[in-house]
Amino acid sequence: MAAETHVFQTKVSKLLKLLANSLYSNKEVFLRELVSNASDAIDKLRFAAIAKPELLGSDPVFSIRISADKEAGTLTVSDNGIGMTLEEANEHLGTIAQSGTEDFLEHLSADEAKNAQQIGQFGVGFYSSFIVADRVTVVSRAATAGENEAVRWESDGSGTFTSELTTRASRGTNVILHLRDEDKNFLDPWTLRETITKYSDHISTPVYLLEEKPAEEGKTPEKDWVQVNDAKALWTLPPKEVTDDQYKEFYKHLTHDWEDPLCWAHNRVEGDLEYTSLLYCPSVAPYDLYNRDLQKGLKLFVERVFIMDRADAFLPNYLRFIKGLVDTNDLPLNVSRELLQESRVAAKLKKALTRRALDMFAKLADDKEKYGVFWTQFGRVLKEGIVEDPDNKKAILGLLRFATTKAGASDITVSLADYVSRMPEGQKNIYYVIANTPEAAEGSPYLEGLKKKGVEVLLLWERIDEWMMGALTEFDGHKFIPATAADLELEGVKAKSDDAEKPSETSKEEDDKAVARFKAALGEKVADVRVSDRLVDSAACVVGQHDQMLTEQMRRMLEAAGQTVPEEKYTLEVNLESPLVKKALAENDPARFSEWADVILDQALLSEQGSLKDPAGFVKRLNALLLS
Repeated sequence: MAAETHVFQTKVSKLLKLLANSLYSNKEVFLRELVSNASDAIDKLRFAAIAKPELLGSDPVFSIRISADKEAGTLTVSDNGIGMTLEEANEHLGTIAQSGTEDFLEHLSADEAKNAQQIGQFGVGFYSSFIVADRVTVVSRAATAGENEAVRWESDGSGTFTSELTTRASRGTNVILHLRDEDKNFLDPWTLRETITKYSDHISTPVYLLEEKPAEEGKTPEKDWVQVNDAKALWTLPPKEVTDDQYKEFYKHLTHDWEDPLCWAHNRVEGDLEYTSLLYCPSVAPYDLYNRDLQKGLKLFVERVFIMDRADAFLPNYLRFIKGLVDTNDLPLNVSRELLQESRVAAKLKKALTRRALDMFAKLADDKEKYGVFWTQFGRVLKEGIVEDPDNKKAILGLLRFATTKAGASDITVSLADYVSRMPEGQKNIYYVIANTPEAAEGSPYLEGLKKKGVEVLLLWERIDEWMMGALTEFDGHKFIPATAADLELEGVKAKSDDAEKPSETSKEEDDKAVARFKAALGEKVADVRVSDRLVDSAACVVGQHDQMLTEQMRRMLEAAGQTVPEEKYTLEVNLESPLVKKALAENDPARFSEWADVILDQALLSEQGSLKDPAGFVKRLNALLLS
């Protein structure tokens, strides 16, 4: 069969262009990626051989071998793993089989392209070869293929590759890098040994390096394969014997991430349920974090045998950013994804691992700086757990962080425990306000009365917040009350001593008369009108029963989902001390007062909803009043 030329998938070409422009400042990581890929290929064959032992043939001992040829300028990474067919080579080496990668690359700015973590977020192990090579050749034979059914794949990374059938005596894969002149230091045995030891010491498969043996004088030096890694599965070691650097390097091997993990938890459990888990939290959120349909999960090992990647049965979806593995003896070696969904052992493991992950975050919270990084990257996803995981709601509540009226919208570091600890005397509830933006939340008129009494309010503005707060009733015995509620239940909370409440300048009779005028003018547009005790500067606001009425954010979410949302009427609260309300009440012409009442109602609706159904009518009425 003659070699056929193929064009790279568009997003691969873009990626290779970035690599060619020295995307990575630390070039040696290419070797870690290739060794990791070789280890994965061996893991896959080890699992496949459980059902089909004949796949191992006469080569049952797994190994990864690295050799340098200084004369040819090539570096070869070989494995005796599962190998590839011609079709698999074209598919796996000609495309990046990862949803959203093209979109990610299109939005990669020039500055971001200089940062290794940006590419590391979606893992492109094989393509890292082009960091140091101007041509890459792959010779591979699948474990199920014959000697004459091997494949030869080759590319210079310029946009095309060739592939053809060839011969290979045994199964496995050779990745041959034709190194650039400036990168031929990677042919040096000492550099190779140091790099392999640094990045691959924890891999359970032996890694051999072809090295020259000391020769007697006058004799040609001989070469021999020397094992350069410990070949001990890191997670099987006692945690006390593993250094932080080893944990970090194993994370990078496991995930193909370029950044160090933010934290990790390594546990070995014996008893009714026996398992070892190693969970990691990345320091940077993956670009596809909010694609809930993308398959994520832990690596599953049974009795140290790799079973499957991205096993999603062991963690809830709101912890989909967690990386790591679980190794247990309580599952069969032939377990499938379908069986995992019905397995009691898997259900028990999920419950235990979820607790491990939440405990890991609770410990991380002791480091305010690191926890700030965690919350910025993963806080919105963690909020999903309030609704999805009621069994762990209490633990998740302790991990939530908020902006508040005291801390400010830019400081999202206040825990609910912090909030409760500084509640003023007489306060029984936890208050919050939800808006479309941080600025709208911080400037909400609904906060005026609460601020006057020295009551701190949680500021919320993310889309998930409406959903989350709908599932919350209390924390530590304190109810959650929205600042927009008709009854704020502030009995017993005294105003701050330096800002005592001033007595009303109007009598109850005058108040009732003013309310009656607004009711008559607005008619069916409102459910009711009353004098506000929550407003200080604003003229009016609209309120409803927080446990019965939909907020505007929820209405928009339901409408976006195609659901019919019924019309609702609010109660209008008016601030009789406001100059604007006083000006309106001074108007004796009923028609003109009606215009003022409509404008005041529209202003209140605009503050609460962020929009009006008839903005043109509002502008027209406002202009007419301003020009009169």
